[in-house]
Amino acid sequence: MRNLEVGDKLYNVTQDGFTDFARYSFSEVVALTKTLAILKNGIRLYNQPRVSYIMEDVGYSVSRKKGTHWHLVSLKAIRKAQIENEKIAANDWFETKEFTIQEKQLIYNEFKKMETNQR
Repeated sequence: MRNLEVGDKLYNVTQDGFTDFARYSFSEVVALTKTLAILKNGIRLYNQPRVSYIMEDVGYSVSRKKGTHWHLVSLKAIRKAQIENEKIAANDWFETKEFTIQEKQLIYNEFKKMETNQR
């Protein structure tokens, strides 16, 4: 476990209840004070690593919100964020798309094919 340095890239994950998507935020350390690391997005973190267990083993607490942690970016976190963003994009598309009856039939037939192939 180490203190943060300027240029370190971090991420945070928020979720509004268990049924909501995980929403990833990424930022970078742009300045340091004696006790804080300031991120590009303005968030101030205590520059003292803590055992986290939220997303990663180590986290950095948000100043005045010790229950909220940011973590050093990893390839695993980037991939998880990409997967979640694809889910969000698909969900948003279905929420705003108004389907014609022909489109509904195409989707229905594709699901019927998938169900038949799974048996």
